[in-house]
Parts: sequence; structure tokens; C-alpha cells
Amino acid sequence: MNNFLPPIKVFSGERSRYMAEEITRELGVELGKMNIQHFADGEFEVSFEESIRGCEVYLVQSTFPPSDNLMELLLMIDAAKRASAKSIVAVMPYFGWARQDRKDKPRVSIAAKLVADLLSTAGVDRVITMDLHADQIQGFFNVPVDHLYASSVFIPYIQSLGLDDLVMATPDVGGAKRANNYAKYLNVPLVLCHKQRAKANVVEKMTVIGDVQDKNVILLDDMVDTAGTITKAADLMMQQGAKSVRALASHAIMSDPASKRVDDSALSEMIFTNSIPFNKDCKKATIISVARLFADTIRRIHENQSISSQYLIK
Repeated sequence: MNNFLPPIKVFSGERSRYMAEEITRELGVELGKMNIQHFADGEFEVSFEESIRGCEVYLVQSTFPPSDNLMELLLMIDAAKRASAKSIVAVMPYFGWARQDRKDKPRVSIAAKLVADLLSTAGVDRVITMDLHADQIQGFFNVPVDHLYASSVFIPYIQSLGLDDLVMATPDVGGAKRANNYAKYLNVPLVLCHKQRAKANVVEKMTVIGDVQDKNVILLDDMVDTAGTITKAADLMMQQGAKSVRALASHAIMSDPASKRVDDSALSEMIFTNSIPFNKDCKKATIISVARLFADTIRRIHENQSISSQYLIK
């Protein structure tokens, strides 16, 4: 690295340490020392156990539930700012509250905007994240956002399967753009599912738009929460004559009873990235690391290089 560049320091929140350790191994640096002290009433205190004055500080923390993970990140940013870090970058493989990106009914909050404001107010200078639920969330920030895509690890995995008669599919119309980009890159057909919800996390009716007869189908989504939609789509496609159905999702939220639904479904395999720590008992789950993707992005930012060459597709 250029000797004129400020030192780089990588720190981690408690629940994202596994990711930070992988990232620092890829970067060839030591994971920074910090302490998070918990109190009896549920409060906690964050402190850096080494000097970060004049350093580029990268804070690795996904903001999946519970909300302690977000609060922990905010305190890390505030502590780094008060310790005179040169710049503070939040590395958020999973950006929580992203599904609340608009008012879809009266008198509701736009939580994704609120989280962006909280990060900015705390003092973050840049955010690195991956596969936001909606691209427009980048516009909620007043600081640069490097929006990475899991396609850089998913595309090689798909190609390694060597499947004939491949079809890309999406479990809902909202993911049509993402799935269409994969289909174009791989030069395969696209199939859509149209769903009607009875209420949040409950699918009432689903229809397949397109031909899956004798096809190997790969369903694509940005996250899987209760797995109701994606397993219903897989079962429906197998009923319509598909050879096999696999699913790719960037973020494994996997709230109960998601693991049982996936294992009991017609899915051959459920592939996730490790943006969220996966500790569920799900026999069909395959986890692919994105640590190298984030490490390479951090390196390029540190050396003032372009990151766009990393994108296979968006």
C-alpha cells in the first residue's frame, strides 16, 4: 500500500466478528482491538483499545435483528469520531430495516431513511453494503454509498453447477429486474411469479408466468425471512414440471419456521451469502462467503481505485 496513505484499521461488532475476521485475513491486517461492556440494565459501552487517531477506520457490522446490532454500530461510529479517526466507514453486509423504504399505507414510518439519518448523524463518512432491498435506499444517505452485489459470487456458483435447460426465476414481481439481469448475463429465459399476500409474511395466492416444463429453475431473491414465498414458488414450479428448483438469496434472515419450510419443500438447495451469521439447522442450506468481495472493496477505497470493475451484474 502507498506509504502516504493513512493507516487502515478494521474493527467489528460482536455479532459480525466472523465476517470481520475473514475480511482482515483477506486484507492481511490484524483485526482491531475494541471492548464492548454490557451493563445489568441492558445498556452497553463501546471503547477502542488502541489508537485510531488519523486512521481510516472500517467498522464491520450488519444490522440484522435485534436492534442492539444497530445501536452497537452507532456507538462504534461515535467513539471513532471522538477518537479523531481520519475517516469512518460502516461496512454493513446486511442493511436492516431496508424493507421499510416507502409509505405503502397511511401513518407508517420509513425506517430505512431513519437508519440512514442515524448513521449520518453519528458521524459516518461512507457506507459499504450489499444487495439493498431497493436501490433507491442509496439516495437516503448524504454520504457516499458503495452498493455491492452478490452476483459476483452467485454467478460463478451457478456456472459451476453445469445445469442444462437453465431458467432464472423470481418469487415475486418486485425482484424481476434483478432476475432479468442474471438471465441476460447467462443468456437463459426468465420466469416470474405473481403473488398476492393475505398479510405480511403470508402468501394467499401465487401464479407462475412462463414455462418451467423440463427446466432447471433457479429462484433469485435478495433475502429470505420466513421462506413462505420462496418455498411456495418452488413447490408450484415442480408441480408444473420443472426438473429441479434451487434458490439464491443474498441475506439469510431465516426466521422460524423458515428452516423447516426449506427442508420440507421441493427445493434442491438454498444458497445464501454469509452477510448474516447462519446458525440454523437447515440441511438444504449452502453458505458462500462474500468476505473477499468486501475486502477488495475496502482495499480499492483505501487506495482511491475504482470498484465498478468488481460488478458482474447489478
